[in-house]
Amino acid sequence: MEQRRRSHLLYNENGTKRPIVNIILVVVNVLVWCIMELSGDTLDGAYIISYGGLYPDLVLESHEWYRLITAMFLHFGPQHLANNMILLAAAGYRLEQATGHLKYLIIYLVSGVAGSLLSLYIMVATDDYAVCAGASGAIFGMTGALVWVAVRNRGRIGELTTKGLLIMIALCLYNGFTSTGIDNWAHIGGAAGGFILSILLYSKPQET
Repeated sequence: MEQRRRSHLLYNENGTKRPIVNIILVVVNVLVWCIMELSGDTLDGAYIISYGGLYPDLVLESHEWYRLITAMFLHFGPQHLANNMILLAAAGYRLEQATGHLKYLIIYLVSGVAGSLLSLYIMVATDDYAVCAGASGAIFGMTGALVWVAVRNRGRIGELTTKGLLIMIALCLYNGFTSTGIDNWAHIGGAAGGFILSILLYSKPQET
């Protein structure tokens, strides 16, 4: 009985995986923002830093490497949160169904760290420091991973095509490069990390 209940939680009636991990990630991001917003201003860079935002000096000089992870669960204001959670819900749903729960979580976390690392490197290289936060590096990691999944499945993931994914990524990058305050290097690092991880972790289902 317990095994059947656990199976029902993890799988839909048609046998497809429920996006349990993706739902948890969305809930965690929203809860963190709500808690922070109740006690301060999430548009304040110093406040974001106090909760684990990414800032080069604190990582490199104070060795606070945990910020590479904590920063991906913090957001600057409601619009930043809403935009990222919509993308996370959409891209994460498809990727978790394709890869499974554990592999999806690995891709999310490692892609987010890859995005943070590239962003950190560019800030140090250009001597242009800023407070960085947001799930977008991890989200771009999922879109990068989905591109490889689509390639392995002859260009499709359900109704979504490789061309459609590439157009979506290109539009997101264009929006980032033409807007202020967007960390495009985190996006690029995340997308590259997700694509590489997908090559390593994704196994195409056997045809019957």
